[in-house]
Amino acid sequence: MVTKQTDDFASLDFLAGETLLIDKPPQWTSFKVVHTIRKAINVKRVGHTGTLDPLATGLLIILTGRNTKQMMNFEGLSKTYTGTFLLGKSSPSMDTETEVTNKDLPENLNDELIFKTRDMFLGGLEQIPPMYSALKVNGKKLYDLARKGKEVERKPRKVHIYRFEITRINIPEVHFDIKCSKGTYIRVIANDFGEKLGCGAVLSRLIRTEIGDISVEDALSVEEFVQKII
Repeated sequence: MVTKQTDDFASLDFLAGETLLIDKPPQWTSFKVVHTIRKAINVKRVGHTGTLDPLATGLLIILTGRNTKQMMNFEGLSKTYTGTFLLGKSSPSMDTETEVTNKDLPENLNDELIFKTRDMFLGGLEQIPPMYSALKVNGKKLYDLARKGKEVERKPRKVHIYRFEITRINIPEVHFDIKCSKGTYIRVIANDFGEKLGCGAVLSRLIRTEIGDISVEDALSVEEFVQKII
């Protein structure tokens, strides 16, 4: 496993299989990260263990060569995120990637109400996956349909919120730290959180800080990784 503390790149065998920790930059797709690393190491078999939206930054676990067979070992791990909800907003994608509509904030909005609303999300939940997602329905990616103005029925999925801390409130911003099960959409939590408050909310910032007990603090940026390969 490659980290900033133990990165002996001379001994790595990407074809035989390596596990790389990468800190995804903003506005990059997870696919672009994989493509860039694949090109840098000149190995065809490269994959990641869980997609991050272009808006998001943070930990991607990249597997190369024979290690791609270990994908399932990582996919079930919990995920931890920090970020920001922006209250009084709504958008089709539930974040700031699509056009945002302003909504009035309720007169009774205060810290106590925000914390009470937070408590509603702890434990087991059912989420309806957003249309703006890479999930496939009948072989078609939902975000491709959404961009054409189409909407299809999506089945709710069971997820679990292990921890949901409100780390700072500066209305309309609500900063959070969430540990959740695989398959959880933080954008949906933002949207549903806003709906329960009666004012809407979008996700304006997201960082994946952990996958299981693996931390983004041990990850390399894409630029750092490529420089070490050259």
